[in-house]
Amino acid sequence: MSDAAPLLRVDGIETYYGPIRAIGGVSLDVAPGQIVAVLGANGAGKTTVLRTISGVMDPERGRVLFDGREIQGMAPDRVMRLGMCHVPEGREVFPFLTVHENLMMGAYTRHDRDAVTHDLALCFTYFPRLKERAHQRAGLLSGGEQQMLAISRALMGSPKLLMLDEPSLGLSPILVRQIFEIIRRINAEQGVAILLVEQNAHMALQTADYGYILEVGRVAMADHCASLMRMDAIKEFYLGQKEVGVRGQRRYKRQKLWH
Repeated sequence: MSDAAPLLRVDGIETYYGPIRAIGGVSLDVAPGQIVAVLGANGAGKTTVLRTISGVMDPERGRVLFDGREIQGMAPDRVMRLGMCHVPEGREVFPFLTVHENLMMGAYTRHDRDAVTHDLALCFTYFPRLKERAHQRAGLLSGGEQQMLAISRALMGSPKLLMLDEPSLGLSPILVRQIFEIIRRINAEQGVAILLVEQNAHMALQTADYGYILEVGRVAMADHCASLMRMDAIKEFYLGQKEVGVRGQRRYKRQKLWH
């Protein structure tokens, strides 16, 4: 990965839903300013990884270090105050608040009023549609507009690390391209590190610097995204390019990258 000291280090986390182990021994790093993708089939544990990192769930074992500080077991609001913002799957906007009110909820821990005003204008630059609908209730927005709002609300927290869970879910191909273009811009222009969980492997691997493949709650493979995209197993089972051949299929089965 990067030579820089990691902004986020996840070290062997193991998390359960009741008696069911969802992830076991997951480790990953995100360097400052880096985009990292986490891929895997449904049920592989991708969302649980993000929920454990952000404090929504507590790991039974392992450590989560953010900016050099252990944060496992810390309440989500404290994690957010340290500079980590989590955009969960399904957007979860406040439907009865306006777009503007939702955005200001993202900045509720901040006291730098001028900077908040600047960041609000920046969000409207990234997503002009939100400015047009600033006084409209969030529940009346389209799915794509709600995703824009969820990302913008997280940006209003002035994060060092932005965690996105399935930002393309349920969106049209055109909107998916727009959302990912903004994700790249946020990373390039603001220097915000991004940890991205995504089913759209094409977009994720084209966007991220480094990728982890999860299988049944464990990391099955990790490499730079450019290298992952050249691997026969990834081409066949994630990118839909059927050129792997019998030998490659056997190799992929040995790696056990599916359920």
